[in-house]
Amino acid sequence: MLSPYFSNVGLNQDPNSPLLLQAGFARVGYDKLGAGQNATVAVMSYSGYDIEDAIVMNKASLDRGFGRCIVMKRLSAINQKYDNNTQDRIIRPDREGSDAARMQVLDDDGLAAPGEIIRPNDIYINKQSPKVTKGPMRTGLTDSDYKPACQTFKGPEGESCVVDKVALYSDKNNNLCIKFLIRHTRRPEVGDKFSSRHGQKGVCGTIVQQEDFPFTERGICPDLIMNPHGFPSRMTVGKMIELLGGKAGVSCGRFHYGSAFGEPSGHADKVEDISKTLVEKGFSYSGKDFIYSGITGCPLQAYIFMGPIYYQKLKHMVLDKMHARGSGPRVMLTRQPTEGRARNGGLRVGEMERDCLIAYGASMLIFERLMVSSDPFEVQVCRVCGLLGYYNHKLKTGICSSCKNGENISTMKLPYACKLLIQV
Repeated sequence: MLSPYFSNVGLNQDPNSPLLLQAGFARVGYDKLGAGQNATVAVMSYSGYDIEDAIVMNKASLDRGFGRCIVMKRLSAINQKYDNNTQDRIIRPDREGSDAARMQVLDDDGLAAPGEIIRPNDIYINKQSPKVTKGPMRTGLTDSDYKPACQTFKGPEGESCVVDKVALYSDKNNNLCIKFLIRHTRRPEVGDKFSSRHGQKGVCGTIVQQEDFPFTERGICPDLIMNPHGFPSRMTVGKMIELLGGKAGVSCGRFHYGSAFGEPSGHADKVEDISKTLVEKGFSYSGKDFIYSGITGCPLQAYIFMGPIYYQKLKHMVLDKMHARGSGPRVMLTRQPTEGRARNGGLRVGEMERDCLIAYGASMLIFERLMVSSDPFEVQVCRVCGLLGYYNHKLKTGICSSCKNGENISTMKLPYACKLLIQV
């Protein structure tokens, strides 16, 4: 989770060293790299929100800072010079006009000030561009010769970010360039992705109050609950050894080495030795605990495999992926909605989705998805020759281009893409 400067990945706010190491970790310095946090994990089924590798998380752990990260995003702008001796300019913000509320983050130089809280649709650079950028050389431009070219912050709605740094430099064409580094602190939410070091990745399925979480005889609540169905088919025995080794390490106060099968060098701790340590410290040799239900207060009917595992938060966060739209921009050629979250695009109903709707017999839903909500278009069709005509606004009637009259014209609706296909 540690990332290079100016990249759109998260920085872990409270990194730990893993409790279970491998013999080679110290040689490469990986034990010093805080890339995640040690979470107390209970391997059990809980609530049904943990199917398909999803994780149930403890709200109190999140409140204490578990899985919290800082996301850094970079914005850039260029003060462009043009061929006719004109260039963009950055002016002082208007403190009393209609856009005054959107310019609160700006300093007197027209750039966002470091340390300011920036919200969606806030202006972070108060720039103006000349109206005429081509033609003969021009000098002595007045305010009326410029048009507004302000750049606005397009962040996640309802979230507030902070301007971390502002850097000014020149490019190879001697244009002034400005880079803004935006900092956003995020806490885990439903849909965020987590993983252990064994590739056991999964999204957060639900966040539960600590009062409803299961707890041990010693009063310990797990931070995460993982579904046991993730083990048999994947055979990630290393994760089980990590849980045992981490539990033994916490109880005896030393790091354990968890290389598989103990290693001939003797550096690694065998499962038998780890289990022996657990028994000495008053735990079960298998790492299982006697657990009470947080909802009923009664003991569970099985012993639960529970202990610390090193978990990492991945950069796939729901805030960056969530998308929906009612209406928005369309492609010029087909008049259908644009594609992709970045372009505020529509949600595609493809061939397979269409096949499912046909199988259900949902004809009106197909009609609404594939035409009404996509690219409806009204055309004039000749009933004699079958060709498409046009609508004459002077005569207020449809005309057939082939028959040269409007006597046998009918009006019909069809998708614009279909009309394009017919006219090719």
